[in-house]
Amino acid sequence: MLNKLKIKIFADGADYDQIINFNDNPLIQGMTTNPSLMKKAGINNYQEFCKKVCDKVKDKPLSFEVFTDDFKDMIRQSKIINNWGKNVFVKIPITNTKGQSSNQIIKELNNEGIKLNITAIFTKPQISELQKNLNPKIKNYISIFAGRIADTGIDPNGIMKFGITMANEINSEVIWASCREVLNIFQAEKVNCHIITVPHSILNKLDKIGYDLNDYSEETVKEFYEDSLKAGFKL
Repeated sequence: MLNKLKIKIFADGADYDQIINFNDNPLIQGMTTNPSLMKKAGINNYQEFCKKVCDKVKDKPLSFEVFTDDFKDMIRQSKIINNWGKNVFVKIPITNTKGQSSNQIIKELNNEGIKLNITAIFTKPQISELQKNLNPKIKNYISIFAGRIADTGIDPNGIMKFGITMANEINSEVIWASCREVLNIFQAEKVNCHIITVPHSILNKLDKIGYDLNDYSEETVKEFYEDSLKAGFKL
């Protein structure tokens, strides 16, 4: 079923062994990570980890994020990350922690030929402003955090469609970011999103696609029953 979808699936995580496994999977067409995922994975040396990944993943796009709040330092870090490989995209947050727009350095880096993945996008105004600063001669990614938008009770589809229309005009691709469940892959496909980043934990559930719901119900009941026995619960 997934092979028939137009949307590209990128693996999102920081588990090195899983990254290598997903690299061998033709269904996975790219890899992304971020400082929070790397922290949770216990990674202490940022550059060492990223270069280790780059040594193994050479034919699929990789996205690595800057981790500074200073725009001048963002430029410095971006140039270092960019040199790790031709398949590397530099992740730049749409603002810094003070809410100051990153668009000026986005424009500067893009005009120097650096491929970018603009991340943490939530609103239509952010998308509109970004359109003025991305260089259409450079292939870029625009990561709209559909999952986190949905967490606020807002349907992300309108924002996603707005971003996709804009991206198509400037040679960029929209990423459905902060995927929460397997269903999101099909939702992203329905709005013609170009890419979805899927956490490793959710990728490991793909074998459940098309699973018989009656069988799944019985399997779930057995799981609860067996766990209660193992726990030694009594009433």
